[in-house]
Amino acid sequence: MSNLSLAVRDSSTMLRRNLLHARRYPSLTLNLLLTPVMLLLLFVYVFGDAMSAGIGGGDRSDYVAYLVPGLLLMTIGSTTIGTAVSVSNDMTEGIIARFRSMAIHRGSVLVGHVIGSVVQSIMSVVLVGAVGVAIGFRSSDATALEWLAAFGLVVLFTLALTWIAVGMGLVSPNAEAASNNALPLIFLPLISSAFVPIDSMPGWFQPIAEYQPFTPAIETLRGLLLGTGIGHNGWLALGWSLALTVLGYVWATSKFNSDPK
Repeated sequence: MSNLSLAVRDSSTMLRRNLLHARRYPSLTLNLLLTPVMLLLLFVYVFGDAMSAGIGGGDRSDYVAYLVPGLLLMTIGSTTIGTAVSVSNDMTEGIIARFRSMAIHRGSVLVGHVIGSVVQSIMSVVLVGAVGVAIGFRSSDATALEWLAAFGLVVLFTLALTWIAVGMGLVSPNAEAASNNALPLIFLPLISSAFVPIDSMPGWFQPIAEYQPFTPAIETLRGLLLGTGIGHNGWLALGWSLALTVLGYVWATSKFNSDPK
């Protein structure tokens, strides 16, 4: 069997393993998923009228349209925390040492985690998107090509954050530390344009919010789904996604290959 065939076979096995773990222990994914859902409902039904006035909209539905793209990407950050915890558990419970003693492709362990996390994140995004549609979000102006581009952006951004989460899980001594180390994946959307426009923030803080990874991705997704201007955000979102993917991959694989456990 060729190295490629071996890698595909073992990666598929590890993918099934991680998906079975997620199915048997859904509480972690559910808890992480509830954060963006609760924020969506809170900001729409408690702060919606005030927020819609703040962004120049006429009613709550304007703020729903503004908010949902940001919450979709926040969902990705929330879900990938579970990946960091899962990787850390594998590293500390001895299963990795067992895998390394078996005739399996070395990289398949990480690939299984990454693909499984991407699948779970996309499912979570679909669920949060369905909640958004149920409370009034509409994207009637988006073309099929724009929907395809939006889906591609979500997948690429998910892949980037997943590799970063894998690296965080590998460097964490236990699951609790992995969960804490991955908290920036939830915190960064809170200081982005997910909830309020950048222009409404203090002047000294605007560059921080504007050029962090989430804001360009949110603005690009917002432009694709709602027809608003994208400008330079599309290139920034693509650049951040590719840079984080490469950084996370190099970090995770080097740590995994050098770890004696």
